[in-house]
Amino acid sequence: MGSAGLARLQGLFAVYKPPGLKWLHLRDTVERQLLNGLNAGKPPAPEQRVRFLLGPVEGSEKKELMLTAMSVPSLTTHRLVRGPAFTSLKIGVGHRLDVQASGVLVLGVGHGCRLLTDMYDAHFTKDYMVRGLLGKATDNFCEDGRLVEKTTYDHVSREKLDRILAVIQGSHQKALVMYSNLDLQSQEAYEMAVGGMLRPMNKSPMLITGIRCLHFEPPEFLLEVQCMHETQQQLRKLVHEIGLELKSSAICRQVRRTRDGFFTLDDALLRTQWDLHSIQDAIQDAAPRVVAELRKNLRSGVDSQQLPSAEQPQHSKGPSSTVQGGSCAKH
Repeated sequence: MGSAGLARLQGLFAVYKPPGLKWLHLRDTVERQLLNGLNAGKPPAPEQRVRFLLGPVEGSEKKELMLTAMSVPSLTTHRLVRGPAFTSLKIGVGHRLDVQASGVLVLGVGHGCRLLTDMYDAHFTKDYMVRGLLGKATDNFCEDGRLVEKTTYDHVSREKLDRILAVIQGSHQKALVMYSNLDLQSQEAYEMAVGGMLRPMNKSPMLITGIRCLHFEPPEFLLEVQCMHETQQQLRKLVHEIGLELKSSAICRQVRRTRDGFFTLDDALLRTQWDLHSIQDAIQDAAPRVVAELRKNLRSGVDSQQLPSAEQPQHSKGPSSTVQGGSCAKH
């Protein structure tokens, strides 16, 4: 169970991070659950070794002793002697979520940590649901911050909000073209723009590829934001700036990530599913899609030939008690 179970843990999967939970604590919780599952399997039968033991001679009336060859179990590999077979796992965290944010968080186990880096290099977009509240301003753009201003919002309409969102999206699309470092007159740039495949070549500021209002009922409004290279605090600041453009003020009440690259809320495991078998199944189900999407989106500068095959995923060489856990990808 141990080695076979570890072999099925090589890859990527997504979990749902609730608000108020640190990503590092989530990673440690998942690691602990996986280790418990790997170590809970039935241990193999102990190896036998030959020992010469003193014993009485059969059929003899005299109290004579003789050495007899006997097969006895070796306790050197017993769990109570050597401890658990698995003590740590290499688990990486993809694009992180801060404490207040919630939603899809991608994790990698084993060679999945390298796939997390490939996801970062592919510059996938992410989707967020951002909920705002008009009429207030705080020092940290959040509901729990220190109140610094109160304003009216009766003059704010859905049309005014939509116009401001259109301006924001247009300015960010121009920046996306600039950071993509492509010749706008080339056929390649045209095809990538039509297919929505424009990506920055290197690290860039937050870029919004799409933003729209899903619900508007003053003072509350709900935005859907598609972006890359963002932090959740930048999204909260965006709500604050939208409030200023509306000649009012606004705070952010919620930031929830609904998609990270090709992982969506439907792929995210809930807290009750952070166990060995559920994670193994999630990794195996996602493996073909992971390889296909990475091959399609990685640029020529990345060696896509090193990606594992969907039919033949890389396996671990066996259980190890010295593999260190950690975060393998970048923000």
